[in-house]
Amino acid sequence: MEGKFCGACGKAVGDSPSPASGAAASGMQDNVAGTLAYVLGLITGVLFLVLEPYNRNREVRFHAFQSIFLNVAVVVAAIALSIVGAIVGSVIPVLGAVLIGALSLVLWLGSVVLWLLLLIKTYGGSKIVLPVIGPLAQKQAG
Repeated sequence: MEGKFCGACGKAVGDSPSPASGAAASGMQDNVAGTLAYVLGLITGVLFLVLEPYNRNREVRFHAFQSIFLNVAVVVAAIALSIVGAIVGSVIPVLGAVLIGALSLVLWLGSVVLWLLLLIKTYGGSKIVLPVIGPLAQKQAG
């Protein structure tokens, strides 16, 4: 058995995770890496697109791109809602404030629920392809 173990740390030499295990080179599984891509939105999405070996994994890249696109869409929707709110609020102050406040709440709650759903389903190994941005993310993931 000489030469089969590292003299410094005692770890078996030549052993590597089997391809069937689904683990990346660092030991993080695809579902965990995909879930982490959603955790901080743009930040973790971009992070998983530049970190090795995840930037070569198609599934992780898909989740990273979908996370980025979803967060950009929510920010754009919030900005558009603010602009519409300013316009409507200048014409009809009370109605504009109530309407835009309600729509902002719906946007925020919907975003949080969708984010939690993506986290839970991705961790469970499911893949949710969101309308419009999902196919874009698939195309970018290659």
